[in-house]
Amino acid sequence: MSKTKKPDQVVFDEEEQKYTASLLPYATNVGAPAIITQDTNAWKSRNVNKANTQIKAKYLELKAEYDKVMQSLEYNNLVYNAKFNFEPIIGETYYLYKNKNDEPFLSIIAPNDCNFDYVGSFYLNSEQLWIKIEDRKGDESDD
Repeated sequence: MSKTKKPDQVVFDEEEQKYTASLLPYATNVGAPAIITQDTNAWKSRNVNKANTQIKAKYLELKAEYDKVMQSLEYNNLVYNAKFNFEPIIGETYYLYKNKNDEPFLSIIAPNDCNFDYVGSFYLNSEQLWIKIEDRKGDESDD
């Protein structure tokens, strides 16, 4: 173990007591090309923009799905809290109205067959969820 100082261009590992220049991933002699760090700011800003755009798009998708679920919850609460004296059948469409006291009630009578205060049409799906049917204004032919 020699404690003599080696020249700067000599790569010697003091702990291992061996020359390690051939093991390094970069050149170590004086005539080797200089190690120049690349400017990554353009790459970073481009990819930060892409990542932010992607995250924002995902957020908007999740928000839209959340809004849809909350709307479904609102419809289900509205219909299940309405008054009705029959057991709704899965796969059938029912009509929600409001009575004189502004209380909702469910009926099998279509809006064009009565003069009740119409709220909306709802379909009971196989999962016992009420799905609001968009008003078709009397056009039943495109089922």
